[in-house]
Amino acid sequence: MKIGCPTEIKPQEYRVGLTPNAAREAVAHGHEVLIQTGAGQGAGFEDADYTEAGARMVETAEAVFAEADMIVKVKEPQSGERAMLREGQLLFTYLHLAPDPAQTKDLLASGCTAIAYETVTDRNGGLPLLAPMSEVAGRLAPQMGAWALQKANGGRGVLMGGVPGTGRARVAVIGGGNVGAHAARIAAGMGAEVTVLDRSLPRLRYLDDVFGQTFSTRYATEGGTAELVAEADMVIGAVLIPGAAAPKLVSRAQLSTMKPGAVLVDVAIDQGGCFETSRATTHDDPVYEVDGIQHYCVANMPGAVPRTSTIALGNATLPFVLALADKGWRQACADDEHLLAGLNVHAGKLTNYAVGKALEIDVVSPQLALKDAA
Repeated sequence: MKIGCPTEIKPQEYRVGLTPNAAREAVAHGHEVLIQTGAGQGAGFEDADYTEAGARMVETAEAVFAEADMIVKVKEPQSGERAMLREGQLLFTYLHLAPDPAQTKDLLASGCTAIAYETVTDRNGGLPLLAPMSEVAGRLAPQMGAWALQKANGGRGVLMGGVPGTGRARVAVIGGGNVGAHAARIAAGMGAEVTVLDRSLPRLRYLDDVFGQTFSTRYATEGGTAELVAEADMVIGAVLIPGAAAPKLVSRAQLSTMKPGAVLVDVAIDQGGCFETSRATTHDDPVYEVDGIQHYCVANMPGAVPRTSTIALGNATLPFVLALADKGWRQACADDEHLLAGLNVHAGKLTNYAVGKALEIDVVSPQLALKDAA
């Protein structure tokens, strides 16, 4: 199979879909790997690294898309990239279709087969290809929020850990999953007073067992969440419903109850955001203000640390890339129900129920799509 990896073109996105080590593995499996010139430079990988791994460098994205049987990326294809997709071509990347009707329409029109990293599952009910970026984003969230809290950046002027004789910053983390646990751990490590909210008692017990007194946990009722949001210097939104649009958990009306200069960090922005006032921003212009509250809503947070993020993501995706290339997507998905769960689009049909519900589009089951493709 010809595996193609173009340069990411989303603003301030420096990650790359394949590392040189991943390219080497694919070549060892008998596949041809095409890398766009300069694709890895933002993550610290030079063209020579790929050449030494056995990959072939290609000058343009157009050439990559034209030749490759499978496109491996990081971020969702931008409009110009979607125009280059063709019928029967396989796309393997993050998609986040629920809040993106334009992308969904274009993918359906292209006739391609698209497997989304964020809906691939595992036997434990986890999301193995979302997990590494959730870990990165979770750890980045308090760091970015602390920057936004500085007075020069529009914040309250509160130091996360305070100093002797002053109070610590109060941080509320909404969602106790992978993102939330990592965010809480880092915020607490910075010295903040941290509370994690979640609706799963087993998850709260797990966090308490693992982290002990590092941070507090609280069951996420509407009233309890509102109370903590009003008291917080920073609120980190870390909720996830796989494939679906994020629920809005903090309303615009609630902003008036918050401390002026408090910060909202919306890690769920890829799925539309969990604050009513959230809108996607970029690393070029990451923060905006609504009613005196600072909003950090960068849609590709892990892109800020592309070296770490690329290696972490590559470690997780490589076994799936090899399975798809070795077997073809049909056999690979037939052999692995968890990979099949990642199928979002095939031959003009939507195959993810959460996306269909969010966008009000008819859906066929991935099992039926697989059967029809046989």
